[in-house]
Amino acid sequence: MSSHHGHSPCPAQSVVDPPEVVYEDYFHPQVVQVIHPIEVIRRHHCVPVPHHVYTVSCKDVFCGGAGPHDYRGGPRLAGLRKRR
Repeated sequence: MSSHHGHSPCPAQSVVDPPEVVYEDYFHPQVVQVIHPIEVIRRHHCVPVPHHVYTVSCKDVFCGGAGPHDYRGGPRLAGLRKRR
């Protein structure tokens, strides 16, 4: 067999390998709602608060005079003993 430099006496052939898969990943934003439920509980408490109420009463007292008198202007006889 003789061989020529760079030239082969055999016809050229092509062999195709199975394809090699190469992935190119592209990412796109997608809005996803994440729901956080919040429950508000309104608690009502009774708190004692002092509310001061004042009552006023009035009375008339007469003082300083000739002797003990009642409110009608006459002498006070209650508590005085009669002499026999």
